[in-house]
Amino acid sequence: MPITKSAKKALRSSGRKHVFNLRRKEAMRRITKEVEKLAMEGKNADASMKLALVYKAIDKAAKRGIIKKNTAARKKSRIARILGAKK
Repeated sequence: MPITKSAKKALRSSGRKHVFNLRRKEAMRRITKEVEKLAMEGKNADASMKLALVYKAIDKAAKRGIIKKNTAARKKSRIARILGAKK
């Protein structure tokens, strides 16, 4: 447990940031899985419409430091490849 006043504040702050980071990461995963599912079902038109939302979620996660820049690029590349292969 933290002892100093600044360490206690850092713990509270870290807890709040953790919640926000989890929320953003889960949103990214949810929309990615949704688009992958649409692509696997052959609904490429619907999946392509939501591709921008996937990119937005991934970019926001990378911007906030939840995932690294190269991880974001890899995720975007893979989702685009899935949609391209199913056309």
